[in-house]
Amino acid sequence: MTKARFNRAIWAYYRKTGRDLPWRKTRDPYAIFVSEIMLQQTQVGRVEGFYKKFIKQFPNFRSLAGAKTKNVLVAWQGLGYNRRALSLQRAAEIIVRDFGGKLPCNRATLESLPGIGKGTSGSLLAFAFNKPEVFIETNIRRVFIHFFFPRVQKVTDDEIKRCIECTIDLKNPREWYWALMDYGAAMPRGVNPNRRSAHYKKQSAFVGSDRELRGKILRCMLEKKGRMTILALLKTVNAPEDRIRKIAADLAREGFIVRKGNYIGIK
Repeated sequence: MTKARFNRAIWAYYRKTGRDLPWRKTRDPYAIFVSEIMLQQTQVGRVEGFYKKFIKQFPNFRSLAGAKTKNVLVAWQGLGYNRRALSLQRAAEIIVRDFGGKLPCNRATLESLPGIGKGTSGSLLAFAFNKPEVFIETNIRRVFIHFFFPRVQKVTDDEIKRCIECTIDLKNPREWYWALMDYGAAMPRGVNPNRRSAHYKKQSAFVGSDRELRGKILRCMLEKKGRMTILALLKTVNAPEDRIRKIAADLAREGFIVRKGNYIGIK
């Protein structure tokens, strides 16, 4: 597969069937920042239902930084991976305090923020600032393995990054990455090229997991206006006491909840 043929195929698909997504209609770095955090490990269809409401409630870094954590978590309920909401608010606090409420456009600085890794820092630079930064996410990986490594097992991300560097549209990286993601999202899932990635890991079951129990505990507390006794929590959440206490301790250590006497609460 030559670079020219590959680029023509991706652009042709995008121009014909590119997705109309709300975060693609803005150039506001804050709004793009929120969308990229929401899209981590979450399908586009689910994010669409939360994105506009969240932006309306918290329209900029200052409003998000100054909000009660309880209100942020309530707005996040249903998206899963609640840790992202906490990281998002902490990042907003740092951006307001250290950068005057403006998203940094430096990769190292972005990666110093809570919840931002190499993939998200690259996507933020591409989508918020139209910079031709190299990054990989699930759909992008799927496209490159399909086109450039059709019969190869254990394809590494370093190999894929070299392909991205050779094919990226330097003048319009923002839309080029949109095109790659849309192509990858539309590919049949029957034979998933990502299973030939050296980094492929089958997601562990959600039902019965600590992640499910964490969500139940937070949801229970939010329904009780963010404050309840440990005893009430033990009576309300259907799980072994030792697991509930352990996860409650983890949530306290991570900053989700605080404990005062017999009560636990969300800030």
